[in-house]
Amino acid sequence: MIDSHCHLDREPLINNFHDIIKRAKNVGIEKILTICTTNKNFLEIKKLIQKDKMIYGTFGIHPHETSTNQTNKDQIIKNVSKNDKIIGVGETGLDFYYDNSDRNSQIESFEQHILASIELNKPIIIHSRSAEKETFEILNKYKNEKLKILMHCFTGSTSFAKKMLNLNSYFSASGIITFKKSLDLNNTFKIIPLNKILIETDSPFLAPVPKRGKSNEPSFLKYTLEHMANIKNISLKEMQILTTKNFNVLFKIK
Repeated sequence: MIDSHCHLDREPLINNFHDIIKRAKNVGIEKILTICTTNKNFLEIKKLIQKDKMIYGTFGIHPHETSTNQTNKDQIIKNVSKNDKIIGVGETGLDFYYDNSDRNSQIESFEQHILASIELNKPIIIHSRSAEKETFEILNKYKNEKLKILMHCFTGSTSFAKKMLNLNSYFSASGIITFKKSLDLNNTFKIIPLNKILIETDSPFLAPVPKRGKSNEPSFLKYTLEHMANIKNISLKEMQILTTKNFNVLFKIK
C-alpha cells in the first residue's frame, strides 16, 4: 500500500512520528507522500523525507494559503528539482467553498504550479472544491502539454470525473468514500478505470470508518483500500497491487 497524500508535519503526527511510521509499516505501507501547503511548511517537509526512506515529499501552496504565500514557476522548479525525494508539485488548485476566498490569487498560483509541473515533467497534485468548472477550464488550456494530473481527495461529480479522464487524470480516494453519505462518490469511483485510482489518508484529517472522528494516520489507509476493493468488486490483494502500481507509474518510482 502507498499513502499518496498525508501531512506528517501536522499535529499530532509530527510529535508521534516514530510510532506513526512503525504502525504504517506494520500494516504493509511501503511509501508515504507527505504534502507541502506553504513556503514555511516546505522546510519541515525537507527534514521529514530524510528521516525514513519510505517518505517522499512535494512542494506547493494550498489554495487557502495563496493570499499570504506567493510563489512562481521558477521558485517551484527550484524547490522540486533540488531533491530526488521531492517528487510532485502541489498541493495546489482552487477552493471556492468560502465566499471570502481570494479567487484571483488562487488562480494565479494554480497556473504557476501548472507551468512548473509541465517544465519539470512531474505530477501536479490538485485540490478542487466548489470549483469544478474553473478547475477543468484552466487545466483544459494545457491539454496538449501532457500534464500528469492527480486529483487529490477526489469528491467531485461523475461528470467532472469524466472530463478529467479526458485529460488523462488520476484520482485519489480518501476516507470520505467510507462515509455513509458518500453513495454518489462511490458510484463515481465505479466508473473510474482501475489504472487511474490511488488511495490516501489526507491524515491527520478525514479518518475513515471505523476510525471516523479520530485523528487520522497512514496506518488507517487499509480501511479505505478495503472499501475501494468492494466498490470495484475485486480482491483486496488486487486493489493493493493496482493502487501501488498506479502510484509508482505516475511518480516514476520503482
